[in-house]
Amino acid sequence: MSDARERVLQHLLAHSVRRGDFTLKSGRSSTWFIDSKQTICAPEVMLDVATLMLERIPPDATAIGGLTMGADGAAFITAGVAATRNRPLRAFSVRKEVKDHGAGGRIAGSLLETDRVVITEDTVTRGTSLTEAARVVRDVGAHVVLLLAVVDRGGTAAAMAREEGWDFDALFSAPDLGFDYEGV
Repeated sequence: MSDARERVLQHLLAHSVRRGDFTLKSGRSSTWFIDSKQTICAPEVMLDVATLMLERIPPDATAIGGLTMGADGAAFITAGVAATRNRPLRAFSVRKEVKDHGAGGRIAGSLLETDRVVITEDTVTRGTSLTEAARVVRDVGAHVVLLLAVVDRGGTAAAMAREEGWDFDALFSAPDLGFDYEGV
């Protein structure tokens, strides 16, 4: 395991994983929850998170983003670090609903129709946020090349992505954190 991967894993375990009784976005109950933004946005490991993301991103990718708020931290730090490494990646957010003022639409940030896009998310259980964002990006004409989560807690996102013809990857899985997958 690389030093960066070990540092991020230990930070996730110490600062992001919570045990108790939780209700997930799906409405299901769980005995554990992960707020991976506590790690993604932490200055002591955010460069490591971006480095791990960049290791998984195809070299021909030109943009990174996903459904706001879950994607924003990972997308923006990864694009920022990529820029310092002479690897430009545009960054954007997909709004949860169409904006009815200004330029409108669901995309905020920098995304071109010609982009080859990585859709990201902090933590996925089922993968619905990833696929929703990927469909929006596809509908504006850009090409989705990868769905990439920081943590896959559910184990079902890969199958959901495959149904749409997309590849899926995650930096960490529920088993990496000591839990069973909780997919639907």
